[in-house]
Amino acid sequence: MADWSSLSSLRDRLVQSSEAILESLSRISYTPPPQGLDFSVKSALELLLSHCTVANSSVSTGTDDRLFTSIKDFTLACALLAAAESSSHDSLSWISRSLSLAAISALGDLSRVYISFFSVRNEKILAELGVNSVVIPYEVTRLVIEFLPSVLPSLKNTIKEGSIDKLGDEGEVSSASARVPVGHAIMAAYQFRWIVTQVDYPNIGKLSSFVIPCALTALDHWSPAVKGQGMISFTHLARNVNAAEITWYEDVIMDACCQNIASDDEIWYQVVEMSVLLVSFTQQSNPRSPWYDKILSEMLSHLERQPRNKERRVAWLKLVEPLLNGLGLVLLAHFVRIFPLMFQWMHADDDETVILVLDRVHNIAKLTWIRNTPYAERLVDELVSLYKEAALRRAREDIRIRVIKLLSLLEQCKGNQFELAWERHKNDPSLVNLVSSLSETCKSLVNTCLKLKLHSLSSMNFKSLISLLHGHKLLCSVFYFLFCITSMSLVVSGC
Repeated sequence: MADWSSLSSLRDRLVQSSEAILESLSRISYTPPPQGLDFSVKSALELLLSHCTVANSSVSTGTDDRLFTSIKDFTLACALLAAAESSSHDSLSWISRSLSLAAISALGDLSRVYISFFSVRNEKILAELGVNSVVIPYEVTRLVIEFLPSVLPSLKNTIKEGSIDKLGDEGEVSSASARVPVGHAIMAAYQFRWIVTQVDYPNIGKLSSFVIPCALTALDHWSPAVKGQGMISFTHLARNVNAAEITWYEDVIMDACCQNIASDDEIWYQVVEMSVLLVSFTQQSNPRSPWYDKILSEMLSHLERQPRNKERRVAWLKLVEPLLNGLGLVLLAHFVRIFPLMFQWMHADDDETVILVLDRVHNIAKLTWIRNTPYAERLVDELVSLYKEAALRRAREDIRIRVIKLLSLLEQCKGNQFELAWERHKNDPSLVNLVSSLSETCKSLVNTCLKLKLHSLSSMNFKSLISLLHGHKLLCSVFYFLFCITSMSLVVSGC
């Protein structure tokens, strides 16, 4: 236990920091948003900070507990103020960036004083949680980890109090927000998200049993603002834990992702990012996992209902690549739903969508080789049409470069099927540059073949190259000719 002088110094710093933030709050004009007239975030912050301004010179055990409680309250107040820096929600929009930064700085200063006086206590608590305090460079992270096991259950309960409950055997629903204003849950969700994101790899995995239940409770809430903070927390978790550390929660997490895909526009980006990362992370060694199918099917269903929603399609196209990579060849089973959307978006009004579509289709082509599908010929037609349309677009060079790259890949992987489709377009006078570009690509491949020293290739490499050139008459002929010439040279030389 720290001596009286240490406790006094810590109390003084706590009181000074709390009073400074309270003074800043008092100068801010605050009007609760229309949908939150029954709850004042400012009043809640002032209440938390006022608990910290009561200094007590006694050093009894009870007073020590009171001091630690005050430090937790101060941490929660600073967490909310800090979280407001990256928030546009009406409940927090009145908090200035300068106040957020001041809160972060004040918490950092208090953490350094606290750790200097209570380092033994802190190290013991962290060790009991399986966390090695020696590898944590920031005092604020050590402070957050120490209080996290006691703070998160409280935040979870606050969020749950404002959620929708099922009542009785008939499954009627009742909004608990009639009893508790939703502002409480929003405030708790932002505090939760900020606290969780202060801890990263490898320590956050040790705390997943505290983090996951609270995050799941946030996802179950009816408010998009609360859901969104839970999603950001899960995304942070997916990037900073080992799969084994969340195995026990795997199915319930995946189910929560599926249930939340049909979310409001304001959190669509967060739900896609969370779902893609979690399914790719937890099911990475099993592309035939039913969770891959469920997650992708839910997303496609939602996109099919709103194909013209630019924000949704752009977010999905930006974030979905890890999921596509995880599925690999299994993507073939989803072509019937993926390609109609891609063909529609390929001609969208905005260049961002078009470029993202071309990148994703190229990725799909590399993963699946577009095998056993009727979409290859139509894809050639759509790409040719897009190449012409690009003349009127601002990003025409970026689009045309991608079209040529994708057509070249189709030429390699589809062979005869590509040639049949290309036959309809190659004599079009408006496609002279496209034909020339594809010819240059072909010449480049032929030159690559000419440079190969075939006698140094292993049989496996030879088979791999033949597989690559399968269906491409010209390149296969060149390669076969070179193989014959090389074989004859080897016989003559006696090799």
